[in-house]
Amino acid sequence: MTKVVVVGGGWSGFGAAIAAAKAGAEVTLLERSDMLLGTGLVGGIFRNNGRFTAAEESIAMGGNEPFELMDVMAKHKNIRFPGHEHASLYDVLNIEPEARKLLRKMGVQILFQTRAADVKMAGKKIESVVTDDKDEINGDVFVDCTGTAGVPGYCIKYGYGCAMCILRCHTFKQRVSLAEKAGVKEWIGKKADGTYGAISGACKLVKDSLSPSIQKELNTKGVVVVPLPEELIKQDKLKKKACVQYALKEFAENIVLLDSGPAKLMTPFFPLEELRKVPGFEHARYEDPLSGGIGNSIRFMAMAPKDNKLKVQGVDNLFCGGEKAGPHVGHTEAAVTGLLAGHNATRYAVGMEGIEIPATTAIGDFISYVNKETQTEEGQKQRYTFSGGVYFERMKKLGLYSTNIAEIKERVKKAGVAGVFAKKLR
Repeated sequence: MTKVVVVGGGWSGFGAAIAAAKAGAEVTLLERSDMLLGTGLVGGIFRNNGRFTAAEESIAMGGNEPFELMDVMAKHKNIRFPGHEHASLYDVLNIEPEARKLLRKMGVQILFQTRAADVKMAGKKIESVVTDDKDEINGDVFVDCTGTAGVPGYCIKYGYGCAMCILRCHTFKQRVSLAEKAGVKEWIGKKADGTYGAISGACKLVKDSLSPSIQKELNTKGVVVVPLPEELIKQDKLKKKACVQYALKEFAENIVLLDSGPAKLMTPFFPLEELRKVPGFEHARYEDPLSGGIGNSIRFMAMAPKDNKLKVQGVDNLFCGGEKAGPHVGHTEAAVTGLLAGHNATRYAVGMEGIEIPATTAIGDFISYVNKETQTEEGQKQRYTFSGGVYFERMKKLGLYSTNIAEIKERVKKAGVAGVFAKKLR
């Protein structure tokens, strides 16, 4: 049986493992920490704006599992907050056990606390990954879903120090890029001012540390917007965020909270002393990152050159998904690229040509557009998401944004990729 090794258990690795398993491969997933979903344990936002379209396209293509899981675990559906319509929020505290249960049900072998520290090559092919324990894990094809966040040295050099985030680098060791170990020259994203990386866009507050009235509104409506006193408004924060879809003035002029289990604070950081001056936040306490009053994790530090089939350039049997495949922002973006990477990895291993999702779909256009734009210096300064910024504007201009499920299904059918991820390969 064809053996696919996926490295990294975030939403892209989750998608890649599912797609490879559905295509008929024997799948091993390596995760350096003790939990799946990575930064998906902090986020929880999906189906907002163009992400609704992308989710329904993926479902129509046969990549339904990530979005069905998010839907089942949703605490709130069809909510509105500044700049965003019909959003859903999944429960970040309870989704991870269900994710690992689903993967195991599909036959995926998950190796937790297993870091791929190096690779063994045979020419331009990876033969195996070598773990910290010097074990060799062989495969026919590999998928790099190791992400781009951290390591602590980058957070210190390009951010405000290690903010002790959900990545827990000090506990489980820093991220290692499979592509880099295979000799691929990766590239680093830049902010508009030319400095490297971008700061993760949100924090988690302990909900019980907020006033009863805020807790009640958050639990009931899923969103709370609290105006900030003039002296606490800092517009410059918006330029540093990875999440361009939330880099709107409303997020600088207000405290925007979303209920994803904890209270999701929609800002990259907020000094605790200042936060506690706002009525209702007098006892506020950070849950993630623990130093969210000072800073947050740094992302987009290690992206691999790849084609529109998500095959990494320079290595014959390596594919990539999520942020590794470009400055993509969000769980939806990670899942859909992971699905394609896992599917095409399996096609490669069985001797079939990989597929390129047609640009007549939002997912196909997203992958090809980001790939083209990031060949330029200006494009490397952008962040790309279905839910806002430059790509959502493109979606609307091209008529790709839709919330009509029947219309989305028909689009996928006309593109010739209906159910493609659900088919077992020969």
